[in-house]
Amino acid sequence: MAELQIDTPARGRFLNVVEKIGDALPDPVFIFLGLIGVLVAVSVAGSSLGWAAVNPVTGETLAAKSLLSEENVRKLFTEMARTYASFTPLGIALTVVLGAGVADRSGLFATLLRASLGGVPQQILTPAVFVIGMLTTHAFDAGYLVYVPLAGVVFAAAGRHPVLGVIIGFAGAAVGLSGNLFPGQYDMLIFGITEPAARLIAPDWSMNPLGNWWFEIGIAVVFTSLGWYIAERIVAPRLGPWHATAPMGAEAATAVSPLERRGLRAAGLAALGVAALFAALIFWPGYSPLHDDTAVGTQRIVPIFQSLIGIIFLLFLSTGWAYGATVGSIRSHRDVVAMMAEGLAAMLPYLVLIFFAAHFVAMFGWSNLGPITAIAGAEQLRALQAPPALLLPLLATMSAWLDFLIASGSAKWTAMAPVAVPMMMLLGVSPEMTTAAYRVGDTVTNLISPLNPYFVLTLLYCRRWVPEFGLGALLAVMLPFAIAFYVGGAALTAAWVALDLPVGPGAQVGYVLPKS
Repeated sequence: MAELQIDTPARGRFLNVVEKIGDALPDPVFIFLGLIGVLVAVSVAGSSLGWAAVNPVTGETLAAKSLLSEENVRKLFTEMARTYASFTPLGIALTVVLGAGVADRSGLFATLLRASLGGVPQQILTPAVFVIGMLTTHAFDAGYLVYVPLAGVVFAAAGRHPVLGVIIGFAGAAVGLSGNLFPGQYDMLIFGITEPAARLIAPDWSMNPLGNWWFEIGIAVVFTSLGWYIAERIVAPRLGPWHATAPMGAEAATAVSPLERRGLRAAGLAALGVAALFAALIFWPGYSPLHDDTAVGTQRIVPIFQSLIGIIFLLFLSTGWAYGATVGSIRSHRDVVAMMAEGLAAMLPYLVLIFFAAHFVAMFGWSNLGPITAIAGAEQLRALQAPPALLLPLLATMSAWLDFLIASGSAKWTAMAPVAVPMMMLLGVSPEMTTAAYRVGDTVTNLISPLNPYFVLTLLYCRRWVPEFGLGALLAVMLPFAIAFYVGGAALTAAWVALDLPVGPGAQVGYVLPKS
């Protein structure tokens, strides 16, 4: 077993302080309750002081409204159920999870992850494990629960330090929400939060779930290159060589049985069937409900973007069902229904959180504080003549630091979006580009945040191989990744804005306010 560098007493004391602060923070539900309390107080003060701003799009004067007014208190109680049920991210998450629950519990996700690790050449083992780790974000928690420990097994089987494999797998999975080769359910979730924020300024703005795709690929390339360098030049030397023999069954742990291969083939055929179905709905002559022939330009494909939630639901459902029916994990339609229910059961903590998040967003809108703050802030930033290439990396920095207070990326964006999105729109930056900058900052600190539950889980994975591996040791090897990804992500964000590159299909960096 390789010798592990022991953390210095000073670093240990620092980590103890970080851990105590993290333990002292309340549950995110109560963080939102605190935010609602602050919002109510500010709305009362703003209403009393006559805060107001003119919406540059509609020309309407927006005055701050007290959330304790008769109108808003009545609205709070009479529309409580509607406020909760109509919150866009809630419907998106539940719809996708219905299908993903079948794909996960049938064993499809786990088998795909194991198959992805088999036979990777050792020369490209590090970047391959990192990239696959990013892709696992589309499989929800399966990336952390299945893939990250398997990455350690694969590295051990290759004669390399298994802790290095665990760390690389975790790093890839942690940043996959900002950098990825393909869009997924998180794009729909995060844009579902962006949309109501953008509509504070432009009521007709509709989300484009693919609006960050090109930028995500750019981030994936930058992060993979930086991660490869950090892993081989900094982390691997720190861990030292691995002298122990790979555990019995290391190769078998990533092997896929003949039955599982038949299941994957069945899932592949099901995926092709889904693709063929939606291709027909787009291109069939005389019947193309997902292609708006009456629209102009890119607006013709808007129905496709708006259907992505349904497409992903059907894709997960059909492929999971086909796989499960082949390998025997699904024996009847009742098993499918049960898997859907189990998938939703795992969402219960999210359902509790989203109740309070939905009301925070709604109350922000009722008070008019969101657009007023955005308009006033935009005027001040415009007076400073700060270019968007500087402002967006600053937004990423704020997002990164807030990760130490609110671990959930969607919860944090729910709190930030009502101000950040309309403010940047008023400065000529599209909601898509603002969302992309936020995602960069949100993910880099996932690598070192004590509030990230998978950070602690990764520590347990490391201890399977090196029992004395401590929290400080894990932070010491993850910190170089976090720093490099932050600097690289901020630099790419600034360059992307400066070069005015498209952020995704039909999404640009700039934004022009609609005429009133």
